[in-house]
Amino acid sequence: MSDRMSDAENRLARIEGLLESGEHDVVPAWRRATQGEPRWAVTAVILVAIALQLMLPHRLTFQPYWALPVLEMVLLAGVIAGNPRRVEPRTRWLRLLGLVLMGVISLANGWAAVRLVVGLVDGTEGRDAGPLLLIGGGIWLTNVIVFALWYWEWDRGGPMARVLGRHQYADFLFVQMQSPETAPQDWEPAFLDYLYLSFTNSTAFSPTDVMPLSHWAKMLMMLQSSVSLVTVVLVVARAVNILQ
Repeated sequence: MSDRMSDAENRLARIEGLLESGEHDVVPAWRRATQGEPRWAVTAVILVAIALQLMLPHRLTFQPYWALPVLEMVLLAGVIAGNPRRVEPRTRWLRLLGLVLMGVISLANGWAAVRLVVGLVDGTEGRDAGPLLLIGGGIWLTNVIVFALWYWEWDRGGPMARVLGRHQYADFLFVQMQSPETAPQDWEPAFLDYLYLSFTNSTAFSPTDVMPLSHWAKMLMMLQSSVSLVTVVLVVARAVNILQ
């Protein structure tokens, strides 16, 4: 009788162990509370965007030309001071500050892109192919950074909300979500994944291996593809025309 009881207890212990391991496998890292991602990547990319803005001709920027870059540096310093090492949920004003920072970067680059397009249509821009390609390339690259920031900030409520793991439904479907066996158990999307998404959408003008699921994600990707297409087509067409 005691042997049967011991055998039953062993079986029950094995079943409980399987259930516990099964639960761990079923709930991936991107769906549960985890540690915030390091801030260095997004900080470095924002600094690149600010540097690209300072390299643009002054006629394409808000005046004085240094006003928005200085404002962006001040906002970035505030975000870093409030959350220096990792992007973690602390206070609401930190996310608000980050959104304002991205809005200012978007405004500055959007203004430069509009001024460039208007200048190309009117014939006041693009007299030399080399400078034109550099200007267009800088605006295009900043556009990639801008949309990467927006994807990163809004997917499942943003990086601070993703740390808490409260949003079950993703706005972007990464390959690792469909095939978890292809990635470590602690994998979850970080800023570099959204930067890759933004780059491929700007070059292919359509989704590649990351699928938008929510309406806002689809509309934002459509907007990015449209801006990138217009910028590339006009700049390249004008440059080819000058070279001929």
